[in-house]
Amino acid sequence: MAEVAVTLSTFILKNALRNKRRATLSVLSVAVSLFLLVTLLVGLRELTLPVEDSGAALRVAVRNKISIANLLPARQRPIIERIPGVEAVTPFTWFGGKYKNEQGMTFAQFAMDPRKLRSVFGEAKMDEAAYKAFEAEREACIIGKITAEKYGLKVGDRFSLESTVYPVTMEFKVVGIYSGTADDRNMLFRQDYLDERSGVKGLVGMWWVKVRSAEDMPQVLAAINRAFENSAAEVRAETERAFQLSFISMWGNIRLLVMLISSAVVFTLLLVTTSTMSMAIRERFRELAILKAVGFRRRELFACILAESFGLAMAGGILGVGGAYALFTYGNVSLMTHGVFQFLEVTPKIVATGFSVAALLGVVSSILPGIAAARMSVVEGLKTLD
Repeated sequence: MAEVAVTLSTFILKNALRNKRRATLSVLSVAVSLFLLVTLLVGLRELTLPVEDSGAALRVAVRNKISIANLLPARQRPIIERIPGVEAVTPFTWFGGKYKNEQGMTFAQFAMDPRKLRSVFGEAKMDEAAYKAFEAEREACIIGKITAEKYGLKVGDRFSLESTVYPVTMEFKVVGIYSGTADDRNMLFRQDYLDERSGVKGLVGMWWVKVRSAEDMPQVLAAINRAFENSAAEVRAETERAFQLSFISMWGNIRLLVMLISSAVVFTLLLVTTSTMSMAIRERFRELAILKAVGFRRRELFACILAESFGLAMAGGILGVGGAYALFTYGNVSLMTHGVFQFLEVTPKIVATGFSVAALLGVVSSILPGIAAARMSVVEGLKTLD
């Protein structure tokens, strides 16, 4: 029995590799398509499930209820600070500056209260001198480690940013480089310096609030929203996690778009693999007819065709899914994506999805050729390619 099994396996393998060019192109088409599929799923995961900082569970984002682009009055701050359960409050105002006349903004800049950095964003780690300089110097700014490495910036360097939001170009001095957050790319500077230079005083972009404990979170959220009801600047207070997801939702239905693209990729690949298998089987009708003549049953012929199709599809799956896993796990994702993503995690669920699609392709693409071979009579098969 072992000898028969080896002979049958060898027969299937030789048939699959009979036309090496076609087999190679089939495997590569599956590999490239599955690599694209995995990339889309990984990117979708990173966009819809953003990484959270260690302190995110106790942070609240407070923005204008109408739109995040609408500013809030600075007079709201003391009201929020008096709410029971609130530990610290800082403004957080988008600057939108372009670095060295670049076409677009390559890293985000926000104005805040430097005295509240450690209490609100405690995971941002710097040396003590940097904290003191940030609080003391008017033009001081701190930047994330990733941005500092990208532009070769170090403590003591000076640079200017031309704002796309405010009609001003501002000069800054790097006094610290922070790390330890989920996104070490941002630049932080002083809100009072922005007020002074821009001439826009008494307005901030939003508020970040640090809550004392998780138990206080529901009451704080409700109290902040209630404090500014029916005012000229109503607010929406939400947890950092909810804020991230609501911000992402402003981009449109990304999930639907990615799913539609993924479906198109899988459907197109299915058509290609089915066509390839049909062509390969048509070329072997004579051989299949001979196998029928010597006693092979229909289900045995179908099993051979299924094994051939499944093997080619899984080989492509190993190359495509395995290649994506290796690239995103061990490659420099930040460099590859120009800083858009810091990490791209190929989770076990995504790997399983990739291999499931490969297995489905292998099975479905063998059905039509298998049915054609099963229905073929011995005489018809011998005549076809005689």
